[in-house]
Amino acid sequence: MNHLPEPAQPTGVVQLPDGTHLYTDQLPATYAGPQVVHQHIHQAPPDRTVQRIALGSGVGAGAVAAGVYFGPLLVGVLTAIAANIAMLAFLALILAWGVHTVVKSIGSPDAAAAVKNVRKARRRHG
Repeated sequence: MNHLPEPAQPTGVVQLPDGTHLYTDQLPATYAGPQVVHQHIHQAPPDRTVQRIALGSGVGAGAVAAGVYFGPLLVGVLTAIAANIAMLAFLALILAWGVHTVVKSIGSPDAAAAVKNVRKARRRHG
């Protein structure tokens, strides 16, 4: 009974067999098989590597948060340890120099002669 022409369909609209209309961007995607994820990590800092591995393997936000939090924390702790070791080494060097200076100033002429003899013996054999 309708003598009017069929209305023009806007682009991106599809009429389903049951008569309903859908936009083409709302259609379900067709299954194309298992999805393959290629993950490339190139010279990333350790904390970023942990984050990328956690995100790529689906571990979740907990692993990412741990990488974000503990990565810089670990760097800070290692820096503090290295600073403490450097300070102890410097202190040991100063103490050794002080002991050497005191022993050298207190030493007798016989000790100085013994040192010279040891040096001569080392030069002959070395």
